Amino acid sequence: MTVASASSAQDRPGPAIDPMAATVTQWFTMIERQFVSLADAMPSDRWSFAPKDGEFKGVRTFAEQVKHVACANVAFFNEVEHKTPPAGCETGGPSPAKTKAELMQYLRESFTYATQVMRRLTPANAMDPVEGPYGGKTTRLGISTLAVWHATDHYGQLVVYLRMNGIVPPASAGTAPSR
Repeated sequence: MTVASASSAQDRPGPAIDPMAATVTQWFTMIERQFVSLADAMPSDRWSFAPKDGEFKGVRTFAEQVKHVACANVAFFNEVEHKTPPAGCETGGPSPAKTKAELMQYLRESFTYATQVMRRLTPANAMDPVEGPYGGKTTRLGISTLAVWHATDHYGQLVVYLRMNGIVPPASAGTAPSR
Protein backbone atom coordinates (compact mmCIF):
# COMPACT_ATOMS: atom_id res chain seq x y z
CA MET A 1 0.00 0.00 0.00
CA THR A 2 1.51 3.29 -1.07
CA VAL A 3 0.09 6.65 -0.17
CA ALA A 4 1.36 9.89 -1.65
CA SER A 5 0.69 11.92 1.47
CA ALA A 6 0.86 11.04 5.14
CA SER A 7 -1.34 13.94 6.18
CA SER A 8 -4.20 13.38 8.54
CA ALA A 9 -7.67 12.48 7.33
CA GLN A 10 -9.11 15.95 7.85
CA ASP A 11 -6.38 17.46 5.68
CA ARG A 12 -7.08 15.14 2.75
CA PRO A 13 -9.13 16.57 -0.10
CA GLY A 14 -12.02 14.54 -1.37
CA PRO A 15 -15.70 14.46 -1.96
CA ALA A 16 -18.08 15.48 0.77
CA ILE A 17 -18.83 12.56 3.05
CA ASP A 18 -22.10 11.48 4.56
CA PRO A 19 -22.71 12.94 8.04
CA MET A 20 -22.80 9.42 9.48
CA ALA A 21 -19.35 8.65 8.06
CA ALA A 22 -18.10 12.03 9.23
CA THR A 23 -19.24 11.24 12.76
CA VAL A 24 -17.22 8.01 12.93
CA THR A 25 -14.29 9.38 10.96
CA GLN A 26 -13.80 12.34 13.30
CA TRP A 27 -12.98 9.96 16.18
CA PHE A 28 -10.71 7.83 14.01
CA THR A 29 -8.90 10.98 12.86
CA MET A 30 -8.46 12.05 16.48
CA ILE A 31 -6.86 8.73 17.48
CA GLU A 32 -4.78 8.76 14.29
CA ARG A 33 -3.22 12.10 15.21
CA GLN A 34 -2.62 11.08 18.81
CA PHE A 35 -1.30 7.62 17.95
CA VAL A 36 1.06 8.82 15.22
CA SER A 37 2.45 11.64 17.38
CA LEU A 38 2.89 9.23 20.30
CA ALA A 39 4.72 6.69 18.12
CA ASP A 40 6.94 9.40 16.68
CA ALA A 41 7.81 10.64 20.19
CA MET A 42 9.53 7.37 21.10
CA PRO A 43 13.22 7.56 20.15
CA SER A 44 14.23 4.93 17.60
CA ASP A 45 16.68 3.32 20.01
CA ARG A 46 13.76 2.56 22.39
CA TRP A 47 11.45 0.87 19.89
CA SER A 48 12.61 -2.53 21.17
CA PHE A 49 11.37 -1.61 24.67
CA ALA A 50 8.83 -3.85 26.37
CA PRO A 51 7.90 -3.54 30.05
CA LYS A 52 9.39 -6.35 32.13
CA ASP A 53 8.52 -5.60 35.76
CA GLY A 54 5.18 -6.58 37.26
CA GLU A 55 2.62 -8.41 35.14
CA PHE A 56 4.15 -7.68 31.74
CA LYS A 57 5.37 -11.14 30.79
CA GLY A 58 5.26 -11.73 27.05
CA VAL A 59 3.97 -8.29 26.02
CA ARG A 60 4.81 -6.80 22.65
CA THR A 61 7.69 -4.39 22.19
CA PHE A 62 6.86 -0.80 21.27
CA ALA A 63 7.67 -1.58 17.62
CA GLU A 64 5.51 -4.71 17.69
CA GLN A 65 2.59 -2.71 19.10
CA VAL A 66 2.88 -0.10 16.32
CA LYS A 67 3.16 -2.77 13.63
CA HIS A 68 0.17 -4.63 15.09
CA VAL A 69 -2.01 -1.51 14.97
CA ALA A 70 -0.94 -0.73 11.40
CA CYS A 71 -1.70 -4.29 10.29
CA ALA A 72 -5.04 -4.27 12.11
CA ASN A 73 -6.05 -0.99 10.45
CA VAL A 74 -5.43 -2.58 7.06
CA ALA A 75 -7.12 -5.83 8.08
CA PHE A 76 -10.29 -4.25 9.44
CA PHE A 77 -10.85 -2.18 6.33
CA ASN A 78 -9.88 -4.98 3.96
CA GLU A 79 -12.77 -6.83 5.60
CA VAL A 80 -15.05 -3.82 5.06
CA GLU A 81 -14.11 -3.96 1.36
CA HIS A 82 -14.65 -7.75 1.32
CA LYS A 83 -10.96 -8.32 0.58
CA THR A 84 -8.75 -10.89 2.23
CA PRO A 85 -7.02 -9.21 5.18
CA PRO A 86 -3.33 -9.77 5.90
CA ALA A 87 -2.62 -12.86 7.96
CA GLY A 88 -0.98 -12.76 11.37
CA CYS A 89 -1.73 -9.22 12.51
CA GLU A 90 -1.51 -10.48 16.09
CA THR A 91 2.24 -10.88 15.50
CA GLY A 92 2.72 -7.94 13.14
CA GLY A 93 1.49 -9.39 9.87
CA PRO A 94 3.36 -9.72 6.60
CA SER A 95 4.80 -6.19 6.30
CA PRO A 96 8.61 -6.25 6.21
CA ALA A 97 8.78 -2.89 8.08
CA LYS A 98 11.30 -3.01 10.94
CA THR A 99 12.92 0.36 11.54
CA LYS A 100 11.18 3.31 13.15
CA ALA A 101 11.04 5.11 9.79
CA GLU A 102 9.56 2.07 8.03
CA LEU A 103 7.05 1.42 10.79
CA MET A 104 6.00 5.07 10.95
CA GLN A 105 5.37 5.02 7.20
CA TYR A 106 3.37 1.78 7.52
CA LEU A 107 1.37 3.26 10.40
CA ARG A 108 0.58 6.47 8.53
CA GLU A 109 -0.36 4.57 5.36
CA SER A 110 -2.62 2.24 7.34
CA PHE A 111 -4.52 5.16 8.85
CA THR A 112 -4.80 6.83 5.44
CA TYR A 113 -6.19 3.67 3.85
CA ALA A 114 -8.59 3.01 6.73
CA THR A 115 -9.88 6.58 6.66
CA GLN A 116 -10.45 6.45 2.90
CA VAL A 117 -12.61 3.36 3.33
CA MET A 118 -14.39 4.73 6.41
CA ARG A 119 -15.27 7.94 4.57
CA ARG A 120 -17.34 5.87 2.11
CA LEU A 121 -19.80 4.76 4.80
CA THR A 122 -23.38 5.80 4.16
CA PRO A 123 -26.69 4.96 5.82
CA ALA A 124 -27.34 2.71 2.80
CA ASN A 125 -24.20 0.56 3.26
CA ALA A 126 -23.28 0.93 6.95
CA MET A 127 -25.25 -2.12 8.00
CA ASP A 128 -23.93 -4.35 5.20
CA PRO A 129 -22.61 -7.57 6.71
CA VAL A 130 -18.86 -7.97 7.13
CA GLU A 131 -17.17 -11.10 8.34
CA GLY A 132 -13.55 -12.02 8.84
CA PRO A 133 -10.89 -13.21 11.23
CA TYR A 134 -10.40 -9.81 12.86
CA GLY A 135 -13.89 -8.42 13.28
CA GLY A 136 -15.96 -11.58 13.32
CA LYS A 137 -19.55 -11.22 12.12
CA THR A 138 -20.44 -7.56 12.14
CA THR A 139 -21.28 -4.68 9.80
CA ARG A 140 -19.25 -2.00 8.03
CA LEU A 141 -20.20 0.43 10.76
CA GLY A 142 -19.44 -2.16 13.44
CA ILE A 143 -15.93 -2.83 12.20
CA SER A 144 -15.32 0.90 11.78
CA THR A 145 -16.15 1.49 15.43
CA LEU A 146 -14.03 -1.56 16.35
CA ALA A 147 -11.10 0.09 14.54
CA VAL A 148 -11.53 3.27 16.60
CA TRP A 149 -11.64 1.22 19.82
CA HIS A 150 -8.66 -0.94 18.82
CA ALA A 151 -6.33 1.96 18.03
CA THR A 152 -7.45 3.73 21.21
CA ASP A 153 -6.80 0.61 23.31
CA HIS A 154 -3.26 0.28 22.00
CA TYR A 155 -2.69 4.01 22.33
CA GLY A 156 -3.42 3.66 26.04
CA GLN A 157 -0.95 0.79 26.33
CA LEU A 158 1.76 2.77 24.56
CA VAL A 159 1.23 5.78 26.82
CA VAL A 160 2.55 3.53 29.60
CA TYR A 161 5.55 2.52 27.46
CA LEU A 162 6.45 6.18 26.85
CA ARG A 163 6.05 7.15 30.50
CA MET A 164 8.18 4.18 31.58
CA ASN A 165 10.88 5.69 29.35
CA GLY A 166 10.55 9.15 30.89
CA ILE A 167 8.61 10.59 27.95
CA VAL A 168 5.40 12.55 28.37
CA PRO A 169 3.02 11.63 25.51
CA PRO A 170 2.52 14.59 23.15
CA ALA A 171 -1.25 14.72 23.83
CA SER A 172 -0.57 15.02 27.57
CA ALA A 173 2.19 17.57 27.03
CA GLY A 174 -0.02 19.68 24.79
CA THR A 175 2.28 19.13 21.80
CA ALA A 176 0.14 16.69 19.79
CA PRO A 177 -1.33 17.95 16.53
CA SER A 178 -4.72 19.51 17.14
CA ARG A 179 -7.93 18.29 15.59
